[in-house]
Amino acid sequence: MTIAPSRPEPGNAAVTSATAVAAPAYDRADWASSFRNVGTELSSVPLPAASGTIPTELSGSLYRNGPGRLERGGRWVHHPFDGDGMITAMRFEGGEARLSNRFVRTQGWLAEEEAGKVLYRGVFGSQKPGGPLANAFDLRLKNIANTHVVRLGEKLLALWEASSPHSLDPTSLETKGVELLGGVLAEGEAFSAHPRFDPGHHGQQRMVTFGVKAGPRSTIRLMEFDASPGAAAGQLVADQKRSFKGFAFLHDFAITPNWAVFLQNAMSFNPLGFVLGWKGAAQCLDSKPGERGQFWLIPRAGDGEPLQVSAPEGFVFHHLNAFEDPTAGAAGQVVVDSIFYDDFPTIGPGVDFRAVDFDTLPIGQLKRCRIDLASGEVSTELLEERCCEFAMVNPQRVGLEARYAWMAVTEQERGNAPLQAIEKLDLISGERRIWSAAPRGFVSEPVMVPRPRPEGAQPPAEDDGWILCVVWNGARCASDLVILNAADLSEQAVLPMPLALPHGLHGSWAAAA
Repeated sequence: MTIAPSRPEPGNAAVTSATAVAAPAYDRADWASSFRNVGTELSSVPLPAASGTIPTELSGSLYRNGPGRLERGGRWVHHPFDGDGMITAMRFEGGEARLSNRFVRTQGWLAEEEAGKVLYRGVFGSQKPGGPLANAFDLRLKNIANTHVVRLGEKLLALWEASSPHSLDPTSLETKGVELLGGVLAEGEAFSAHPRFDPGHHGQQRMVTFGVKAGPRSTIRLMEFDASPGAAAGQLVADQKRSFKGFAFLHDFAITPNWAVFLQNAMSFNPLGFVLGWKGAAQCLDSKPGERGQFWLIPRAGDGEPLQVSAPEGFVFHHLNAFEDPTAGAAGQVVVDSIFYDDFPTIGPGVDFRAVDFDTLPIGQLKRCRIDLASGEVSTELLEERCCEFAMVNPQRVGLEARYAWMAVTEQERGNAPLQAIEKLDLISGERRIWSAAPRGFVSEPVMVPRPRPEGAQPPAEDDGWILCVVWNGARCASDLVILNAADLSEQAVLPMPLALPHGLHGSWAAAA
């Protein structure tokens, strides 16, 4: 391997050193131009490659979720996370791809479409017209179904963590309605937008997920569903509730074969501003300076008491992975890799999200925490200093020690900026490879798709497969789908999309049956 003497050219992969290089200028207008309404819905439109070729072994669907409507009746959302959810599906078969997209027809979306105006407040500060007086004491929240989308058996679930999932047809993307999973969920019950898919630690594939009822004492409901192919997919196989002292702000978690790992950030919640109509619910959250969060380790088997240990200072939205190290310490260790911020990143009430100053926002850095199960001591190691987000491992390594991670990173090596590159990080050697979309491209969450293998064949290498990533192309004010080789991040194909997708949130891959 060679060390690149300077930043890689756009669209190329290279090994980078840990030495800082001059940050290229990016045009804020290019980045902000993504924030718009999606004005069309497409059905199975061919998606030819403008360069390269689509791998013929890539067979299945890439689903993406994110805000597709950010303005209604001339009134913009205060934060893009308040935008209505829209699902995009890219289906691959025989070296060809087809594109479909649909808004999730939630009750709130339908009501506002019919009215032609904003009827609901948003969690992140978006208000109804009329000022505080019109918003005061209106505590209704519109289920916007905009955060994640996953396949569970024959159901495609659009997820928003504050309420029920919505079920969609996996092919047409038509909304079937609120999904209570055969009566497992109560109407409106919180259901995480961050399930973890257990690849088979207990003899079957499982979707492990949770819901939170937050308050001075918070309750986590941990649920596990059969996710193996076949008629049993979607059946509840494990269900437990655990309560903990303190307010829980939990967006993500991690799993190992034996543990579900949560990090309770050191946060407080004062709902007065929300009740009186001048803040969104999320804007009522505050970090507690000088206080540490708590790791909550819940035994997945349901027996025994959860473990609570002090976490490092900082705030965590997302975890990369977790695994068990039985050789370390008297009782072994649980190792958790997470993206830490120095403080809770937020956009104030008077700030236009399209004009946010990146230099004022804390950066996210990948850190490894080793939790000693006997002593409760936690040691921390910095794995990636470059600002990063949306990290994942090979799906077959979820809950196990993984060698490689893929994540969205800033083009510049220090400080904060828009995410413009994809990084492959060797978690053992520390070697890095970078594919860059700069200066006019902006990346979303990468999705790693392992190369399929014939039944009975030896498992492929951990980094044998592809990285799929939707990229905002500022040069043409539209989105591209980029396919990279997961091993070296070489560009396999670029598929220009006939859609302009706002910067999205999460997505998943569903292999063809």
